[in-house]
Amino acid sequence: MRKSLLPLLALAAFGIAGCDSSAPTPAPTTTVTPEASEAPEVNVAQTAEVNDWSDCPYIGPGWLEETNGQRLTKQGIDTRFPTPACVFWSYQDEPQATVIVRDMPTVDDARAAVDWAAPIDATEPASFDGWEGGRGVVNEHAVYAVQKDTHAVLVWSNQQQTVKSEQIAHEAIANLGL
Repeated sequence: MRKSLLPLLALAAFGIAGCDSSAPTPAPTTTVTPEASEAPEVNVAQTAEVNDWSDCPYIGPGWLEETNGQRLTKQGIDTRFPTPACVFWSYQDEPQATVIVRDMPTVDDARAAVDWAAPIDATEPASFDGWEGGRGVVNEHAVYAVQKDTHAVLVWSNQQQTVKSEQIAHEAIANLGL
């Protein structure tokens, strides 16, 4: 039995000797701290896509019919936005009016959303009570888009009169307390 333990003890002694703590330490690695990354890019051009066939929480159906001059046949909201976007239809396949209220991370993002909806080179300036933006007819829709601080209100109407889009925007702003 002595002979059978001897090789095992020799192997154990050799293994322990290999665990010497005086082994050379690896070269220090340089840790590169990444620079503060920028916030993810905000999609200022996000359109409204109905995902809930509910009434608009801040524009009344009767008020919209009277203001835009068309019968309201259905409406829906897009709940991807913190303040749901509202889409209103009449008899046409395309909406008669769309309202998107954006709460943007920065004032520049809010301005960019307005510039996307009412391009500077295709619209004229619009302003009221500290809200700034543009109004005009773009792609056969009257658009009225304004921003104040980090809020942007974007309204499209299938009517050619921007006064209708403007009235809808004012109603949304008033009813939401913006």
